[in-house]
Amino acid sequence: MATVANPFSLRDRKPDLLSGTERAHALDRWIFVCMAVWFILIVFTGFIPDSIMKVAMVRGGERPPFPIVMHMHAALMGSFLLLLLAQTWLMATGRRELHMRLGVLAAIVAGMLVIVGFILVPTMYHQTMAGLEAGPPAEARGKLMDIAAFQENVLLMQLRIGILFPLFLGIGLLARGRNAGLHKRMMILGTAIALPAAIDRITWLPTTLPSSPAATDLYTLIAVAPMFAWDTIRNRSIHPAYWIWLALSAPITIFVHSQWNSPTWHDLARQILGS
Repeated sequence: MATVANPFSLRDRKPDLLSGTERAHALDRWIFVCMAVWFILIVFTGFIPDSIMKVAMVRGGERPPFPIVMHMHAALMGSFLLLLLAQTWLMATGRRELHMRLGVLAAIVAGMLVIVGFILVPTMYHQTMAGLEAGPPAEARGKLMDIAAFQENVLLMQLRIGILFPLFLGIGLLARGRNAGLHKRMMILGTAIALPAAIDRITWLPTTLPSSPAATDLYTLIAVAPMFAWDTIRNRSIHPAYWIWLALSAPITIFVHSQWNSPTWHDLARQILGS
């Protein structure tokens, strides 16, 4: 009787092109370290110039000071990325026991990141609405209204992150000890879900915003492409982690695109955000 392949199985699915070679062994150990470094570079590229610009605006009185929750979110995200790098490096260097101990801290930071993220979104929205209520000049009022409308759309992406980020990390943690391959890939793919906030701040990238998040989603796929390419070439098949990632993220992504900038969503977003 035919059986269905179990993605949590410890057995290799099929031989790879480079089995037993020194090059394959090195890449197997370090491809995940490279992905963690790559994600950190993306975040730095997006957030460092953006933060410098906004700090200058705060000092010049062009925008209100950053709320404390934003500083907390930045600290937690930076900590999580550094923990991801440390975790991948520990496994690449054979320090599995320390990797497992540090994993507890990474899980706590990830949980706090989700909670703070859900607080940050309405906080920034209400900051914009407070600016509108202050009765600014017509030109400034128009800009603030555009910002508020964009923040309502961005809520769609933040909800996607808030659902999928912990879901994928949870799948990865459940696979730990039973299927190391699924575990480490889901930790990388789960982290990739949170990259759009940095990607959208890379101003020299062509974008479809604010009319559509299509470009942002494309860049997220490009961000995970190096690991996907290595896996596909090495194993001559698509690892189950990518099918899980696609199956769970596709319906929510379709919803995000279908509701983006729709009057129905704007009405619902205002209710969610308490406007």
